[in-house]
Parts: sequence; structure tokens; C-alpha cells
Amino acid sequence: MVTSIQITALDGIVNVNSLFTFAVFVGLAWNPTSPSDTLITDPACTAGRGVGEALISFHVYSFSCFLFSSLVALALKQAIRINNPFHLPAEFLGQVNKNLLRIGMLISGIGSAFGCVFLMLALVNVVQLKLGTLSCGSSHTYAAVVPLVIFVPVAILIYSSLVLYAFTR
Repeated sequence: MVTSIQITALDGIVNVNSLFTFAVFVGLAWNPTSPSDTLITDPACTAGRGVGEALISFHVYSFSCFLFSSLVALALKQAIRINNPFHLPAEFLGQVNKNLLRIGMLISGIGSAFGCVFLMLALVNVVQLKLGTLSCGSSHTYAAVVPLVIFVPVAILIYSSLVLYAFTR
């Protein structure tokens, strides 16, 4: 049977993915490699072409993961609606295969988590393009990257824990 926890988890996945997908589109539309749009004063700290290529790649990977995750979550919600055309309470939804629902939720959550990881990596590359490479040791670069690589994995861990909680219910 489907519970409100599972439906709420699916809604959360779709909402979060929508926000991040918008952020990825904005990132792809912006020209991060413009030489006039940087704060780097030492030419030796300027990021190379590979960082720019990695930035675009990580944006595309992130978009792909978020889109995959959202489509899986929306498909699951649609399956629930098809099996409940009269909007009966959750206790009457015995036709939805709970194992398939759980697996779909898990796959959708994994897609969102990977999308967040790729988006974080893209942002690290943006910092390197704008403030200098990590190998130069700029305090501004590290001040931007360190919180990013601490807070995002912690948030992914919390998110994954809640998705796994919904998976078990």
C-alpha cells in the first residue's frame, strides 16, 4: 500500500530536482570562461581549458541525473494516480506494487544524489575559473570550495537518509 510518506518523498524529489535543473540551465547559459569576467590577478593561477570542459561536462551530467530522477518520480506518481482514479485514501491503494514503488523511489533518490554531486563538482570548477585554481592555494578559492565540499555531502547524506526511510516504509 502507498502511504503519504512515499507520496511526499516523490513530491520532494520532483521539487528539488526542478530547482536544481533550473540552476543547471542558468549555469549552461552563462559563459564562465570569459577572460573579462574573472578575479584572477596571477596568470599562473588561471584555469586551463580542461577546467572549462569539465565544468560543461559536470553541468550536463547533473542535468541528466536530475531529469532522470524527476521522470522516474513522476512516473511513479502517475502509476499511483492510475491505480487510484477516485482519490481514495492511501489504505485502499492495494493495487500498486510496493516493491516496484520502493525500487523506483530508491532509483530516483540515487539519481538526485548523483545530480547534486555533479552540480557540486561543476561549482568547484566555476570557482577555479573565477578565483584561481586550487593548486595555486588562493585563500579565496579555498574559502569558496571548502564549505561547498563539506555542506553538500552532508546535505546529500541527510537527503539519502530520508529517501531510505521512505524506502523502508
